[in-house]
Amino acid sequence: MRRLAAALALVGAAALLGAGPATAATDDRTTAATGDVRYGPELNWGDDGPDGYRDRLGETPAVYAVRIPYPLDDRARAEWQRAAFQVAGQGAALMLTLEPTVDLSRLSGTDAAALNTQLEDYATQYGTRQLVRFAPEMNGSWQSWGQQPTAYVRAFEQVADAVHAGSSDAETVWAPSYGAGYPFERADGRLDALSARDLRVLDTDGDGLLTEADDPYGPYFPDRDAVDHVGLTMYYFGKGEAAAAAGRDVPLETNTAPAEGEVAGRLDERWGYTTTPQESFYDRFAVDEGLPMVLDTGALYDFAREGDTELAVKQGWWRQVLAELPAHPRIDTVTWLETVRPEAEAGDREVDWRATADGELAAALRSDLVASGLIRWGPLTEVITPQEGSATTVQVREDAAPANDEMNWITGSAAVLAVAFLASGIVGRLFPKWRYDDTSASRDLRIDMIRGFIIVVVVVTHIEVTSPYAYAALKAVGAITGAELFVLLSGIVLGMVFPAAIKRGGEWAAAVGAWARARKQYIVALAVVLLIFALGFVPFIDATSITTFTDRGTGEGGTGDSGRVYDLYPNGERLLDYPPPWYAVRQLLLLEMGPWPFNIMGLFVVLSLAYPALMWLIRRRLWWVVLAGSWALYLLHVFVSEYPRLPSQFEAVFPLFIWQVLFTHGLVIGYYRRQIIRALTTLPGKIVTGVFVVGYAGFLVYLWAGETYGFTPTPFPADLYAGLYDSGYQRIFLDWGRLVDLPLVLVCSYAVLTVAWKPLEKSMGWLWIPLGQASLYVFIVHVFFVLAVSNIPGLDRASLWQGTLIHTAVIAIILLMVRKKVLFSVIPR
Repeated sequence: MRRLAAALALVGAAALLGAGPATAATDDRTTAATGDVRYGPELNWGDDGPDGYRDRLGETPAVYAVRIPYPLDDRARAEWQRAAFQVAGQGAALMLTLEPTVDLSRLSGTDAAALNTQLEDYATQYGTRQLVRFAPEMNGSWQSWGQQPTAYVRAFEQVADAVHAGSSDAETVWAPSYGAGYPFERADGRLDALSARDLRVLDTDGDGLLTEADDPYGPYFPDRDAVDHVGLTMYYFGKGEAAAAAGRDVPLETNTAPAEGEVAGRLDERWGYTTTPQESFYDRFAVDEGLPMVLDTGALYDFAREGDTELAVKQGWWRQVLAELPAHPRIDTVTWLETVRPEAEAGDREVDWRATADGELAAALRSDLVASGLIRWGPLTEVITPQEGSATTVQVREDAAPANDEMNWITGSAAVLAVAFLASGIVGRLFPKWRYDDTSASRDLRIDMIRGFIIVVVVVTHIEVTSPYAYAALKAVGAITGAELFVLLSGIVLGMVFPAAIKRGGEWAAAVGAWARARKQYIVALAVVLLIFALGFVPFIDATSITTFTDRGTGEGGTGDSGRVYDLYPNGERLLDYPPPWYAVRQLLLLEMGPWPFNIMGLFVVLSLAYPALMWLIRRRLWWVVLAGSWALYLLHVFVSEYPRLPSQFEAVFPLFIWQVLFTHGLVIGYYRRQIIRALTTLPGKIVTGVFVVGYAGFLVYLWAGETYGFTPTPFPADLYAGLYDSGYQRIFLDWGRLVDLPLVLVCSYAVLTVAWKPLEKSMGWLWIPLGQASLYVFIVHVFFVLAVSNIPGLDRASLWQGTLIHTAVIAIILLMVRKKVLFSVIPR
């Protein structure tokens, strides 16, 4: 019963894996921009993110706002990078609010230059439109940088000069707070610290005093050329009528819906003033200066107080904001404060500014935004998804002429394999005692030998240091990569062992056992993903070497994407929330996050779930149905661009409908292994095999010679070889060339191992056979070795002796772990 329950649990997991990402209210999601005003939230990025907000709202915002410390430190850069990548995943603009952490007088041009470098990096990497809002609410006494007009203007212009001189196309935003209640001295008593010079600047009416009659905005306005956008922070604190609304010392007593016309009164600069200004902020700085305007707004709600409902308060406010947009066309961006935080106006109690935390509230907001016809939804720019980040981990192009280089290695490999195949016939006749004894073995050690070699190639490839092992792994095996043969051989082994499992307990028991193995693979996969994530919080361990991926300019995007950094744990930090949001949990359960050396693991989980059903057909001689269905899925991927796909991380690197063709053929080959060997070792079989091996290798060599020596390889076109890699050997999509390479490698290596088994087993069997028999175990544990090597201080990855030492040590340690069966009861093999 326990095993049956385990199988049913795996069926549930399979259903989960087959489900695409669910989002709230997305069936009728707006797909086209309907207006000109960008709308988006200012999130508390510590416990929220763009994916969660989009799910709650049911629309894709066009802008997000994030606050970071300035000058930039490591924390600021990390927060900015995370926000930039997540925003790029929706093609939204990023409002970057810089909050000075030192005195304004201490900010330097060096700080501004460092800021500009980051702006340029993210503009290049993600194409993100960025707005830089430096030290907003500078006219307020509650900010450490507030009410210092001379130092503020100098610091703003310093930042603006660096931004405008750079190539990021970022735009500056000057954004004071709404001026009613200015100079706010009753709240903080900050005015006593003003310098004589600043007091003269702020005393705009010249009466020798700083009072509500003085201009709350003008003294802080920088040079016009430094400003690209003006902004206004205009929050609703729920204090009732205009006469009682000004000043932070006016307490919040009840939750009150906004009075009619409050937003209009604020935009006209009439609400909350005892001395009404002659001209509104909007007219002075948006209209007269000809600048677009950002309105930063929100409405608080205190659940500890009585009064109107949250919906009445917040909807009453945003509806007034939306109603004023047509009359204020220079407002092109509206951001809503989406957080919970303490407020002095509420007696330092935590109040809720969010408009999407409640489903009813979020639905009402979305309905009003869409109905207004004013909102410009995202995406604004290119959407860069986590799947693209996963796909970029395939870095295969290395110089200005990468395709020919790759084809040269493929051609050379094919030629060497063909020579080895022909030589195997001679060796078999000259040294018959070297042959492999295939009469009584319970498993095929030749397959284990090949698997062991391939898993060593995988380990060496992922531990990116210079060594002879790396050269052999990356170059000498040019016809294939480790992944193709790894998947094919896994299918072969499973096809071989299924009959033995049936003999032990029957077909149903074998199927339940296979599902239990798949469950174990899935649980271990989740454990590895979480362990690597957790290790990133350990002091002195930098997990970003495998939890992010930096494009080297050798992927499909070419050099134009060089330096782009992808976060492979989208919303991983949300898993630390209590309770963690469903969208982050879903991404974990569907293996949408994880370290890049581990991304193929999800493919094995899904294939293992399908394994019993496929073997059920194969045992009933319906192998042709399995292969026909497998090729149908392959062709569906090739010719139909849009079809339901798994959101899992592996799908971008190892598309299921493509890579399953290796696994299914492996199952058939493994199940009918002896029949296939008998057929291929007959005289007709040897002739057909020889023609295939020599003919294919000769074809490639002939084309290579034509390209190299400048003759037309009749009857083929002269430029066929130059385009062969791109047209036939793409790794991710397993083009025809790679599918032909696989039987070439398998047949040739199998033939060589058969006739020269004893010397090869004696020389390398001690290493390759045990590793091959535990290849999945090796693959799982190698992820931690990749992380460990990346954290070696002072490591020179280009050093031959250091790389050789590291590769040797890692392989030796893993071999020792296999021989000692470390965690064999936990980690699948």
